Order: sequence, then structure tokens, then C-alpha cells
Amino acid sequence: MPRAKTGSGAAAYETGTDPQDGVEIFYKDWGPRDAQIIHFHHGWPLSADDWDAQMLFFLAQGFRVIAHDRRGHGRSSQVRDGHDMDHYADDVAAVVSHLDAQQAIHVGHSTGGGEVIRYIARHTADPVPKAAIISAVPPLMVKTESNPGGLPKKVFDDLQAQLAANRAQFYRDIPAGPFYGYNRPGAKPSEGVISNWWRQGMMGSAKAHYDGIVAFSQTDFSADLESITIPVLVMHGDDDQIVPHENAGVLSAKLLKNSTLKLYPGFPHGMPTVNAETINNDLLAFVRG
Repeated sequence: MPRAKTGSGAAAYETGTDPQDGVEIFYKDWGPRDAQIIHFHHGWPLSADDWDAQMLFFLAQGFRVIAHDRRGHGRSSQVRDGHDMDHYADDVAAVVSHLDAQQAIHVGHSTGGGEVIRYIARHTADPVPKAAIISAVPPLMVKTESNPGGLPKKVFDDLQAQLAANRAQFYRDIPAGPFYGYNRPGAKPSEGVISNWWRQGMMGSAKAHYDGIVAFSQTDFSADLESITIPVLVMHGDDDQIVPHENAGVLSAKLLKNSTLKLYPGFPHGMPTVNAETINNDLLAFVRG
């Protein structure tokens, strides 16, 4: 398992290292040491920066907030391998151990939602009290005989092909189009939001992102979901063009033993950013409830 140590940066920006595979995990840790912790997990191919709207909001509410860059993403090491859900979850465990951040409420968006589910199921020694998954990839994105509502594998093969051919343009087209629903009639695209998505994506490793497409699309979280008994808030927009809600949020809520499903009419995949006020207030009610 990765092991973390304090880096030499500012207090909120430190690194962890794994002497076994050389990975360094970048994280942010803001707020009172004795406050309830909320640990945020970002989506593909982004970074901890994608949680700015949530971290500042919950910091102002008196919480301690943590977010890390997944291996190969953002400012974490661009290692050659380990771009799978088990390694992602073990990296989370290293950050949790280093920061003494057990019993945090874990919140994950998209691929980060899968990371949260795998962490809770895999690292049961940490008594996580609650979790929330937003526009998340579980139970399984790819279409199989046992998952007929999934997306054809060709969809994900095409994503890898576009990444390999011209990652810079690909990472412009996604946020300018389906990720935030900016391709919908009447939408008002934000150049800042689009550029920030591109900036975060291009910081990371093309190899990690290429492999990560397999991780988020082909990992089956069904058994993980069924094993979890803590309260889990499942949040999904019904106009999610990246992770369709019917085969994701709706099914996850059914597999979880203690879930609350909230569907948001017209909200896109990137709703934590473009619908931050609604998402933040609903998360706050769940955290305090």
C-alpha cells in the first residue's frame, strides 16, 4: 500500500510518496483539525481543483475539507501503472492514514464516485459514516450480457482513440460540449469553465488517462455497492450525456442497502460546477442530517 510523508510545500499543499512504485499523491487539506472531515474525489481526467466550489463552501461552513489528485492526474506522479480502481482506493487509504483523516464523509464525482465505493468496500477498517456519489460511474458503464443497459465498448474505444490522436483538442471538445451540457439549445457556455477543465486535463498523464478510461468503464462495482451499509446519497442529473443516469445512479441506489436517490431534471454531468449552489446545499443537508 502507498505510504505518505509530509512534503515541503505550504501547509495545505503536501505530497505523499510510495517507495514501492514511486507514486506521489498531491492533496489539499484545509480547515480546523478537529472538525468533521469531507474528503472529495474528482472525476476523469481532472484534479482536486475541480472541487473548488465545494471546498470553499464547506470550509466556510466550518468543515475540514480534503481533496487529492489521483495518481497520474493533476500534480500527482505520472507513474507507468496502477491506473485501476484498486490502486486508486489504496492511494486514498495512504492519504487518509497520513492525514489521520479516518471517519471522513467521502464525496465522489464520476470516476471519483467509483473510487469512493471501492475505497469503502476495500478498506473497511476506516469507519466511514456517510458517503455521496455524484454523476458516478457505478455499477458498470460498459454493456455486457449481464448489463444490457450499458454503453457499447466501442464508445470507450473511441474515447481512447481520440485521446491518442489529439488529446489537446479532445479535452477542449468535451467541456465545450456534453460534459456541462453546453451543446444543448439555449445553453450559455462559460469560457472560464471550459478552459479550467482543459487546464486540469492537460496537467495529467496521457497514459494514466488512457488507462483510466478502461478503469472507469469496465470496473464492475456491483459487489462493492451491495456490501456497503452506511447511508449513501446518490445524486445524478437526468440530462447526463457522459454517464446516463438510468444505468448508473438509479441502479446504484437499488444495489445499496441504505441509499437516498436524488435526480435533477435537466442537470448535466458536470453539475457540481455549473449547478454548484443546488448541489452544495443538498450535500450540506445530507452531511448534517
